Amino acid sequence: MTGFVGSAVAFVVALLIGGLAIYVSARVIADTDDYGHAVVTALLGAVAWALTAWLPLFGPILALIVWVAVINWRYPGGWGQAALIGIVAWVAALVILFVLNGFLGLGIGAFGVPGA
Repeated sequence: MTGFVGSAVAFVVALLIGGLAIYVSARVIADTDDYGHAVVTALLGAVAWALTAWLPLFGPILALIVWVAVINWRYPGGWGQAALIGIVAWVAALVILFVLNGFLGLGIGAFGVPGA
């Protein structure tokens, strides 16, 4: 049971961090202010990534397109703005993880932001 609880806590923390990265990005790029919306976007983006990234040859490219499509669906501004939100979210996730893992030594990731 302890392993399950630890895994559940790690998942929730990683999801909240991924949501925070998307929230920061969407706040800067799309001028939206809804952390809950960002967390749901992170969850949907992670599911979309998981459903497509495993495909041979083109899976990771398709997964990235689908992840940006989720952002495009969830935020206003079109494909270009969605791609920009994705890039800024990725950078924000790296900065957040650098602080949490580098200085606090937590060893966690950002669920919902690919490559972070």
